[in-house]
Amino acid sequence: MKDAIYVNGIRAFGYLGVLPEERTMGQWFNVDLIIQLDLSKAGASDRLDDTYDYCNAVTAIQNCIQTSNVQLLESAAERIAAIVLTADRVQQVQVRLTKLVPPIPDFSGTITVEVTRSSR
Repeated sequence: MKDAIYVNGIRAFGYLGVLPEERTMGQWFNVDLIIQLDLSKAGASDRLDDTYDYCNAVTAIQNCIQTSNVQLLESAAERIAAIVLTADRVQQVQVRLTKLVPPIPDFSGTITVEVTRSSR
């Protein structure tokens, strides 16, 4: 399968984290997706019903980050993958969840967790 939809730069503010300040002050997160599915039917029909509606996915993922009560990025990434995989046509999803400003002394980088999950 080579067909894919890339959805990059989904941003949301949430309270994920292990440290107390992460859970009370919150922080920004970024999500990038690679959604694998057969796009040939949509390419021929030009109908939204024949592909994956990524607009709804963006809203659902933002809501997931805003309302999740988990500590680990890994847990949040699993929840995001599950959201995307609820669509019948999706065969596989790769989720990259990034903590944009991790509270690590003398560190100005980001932390990213990546999971790949397939439909059953």
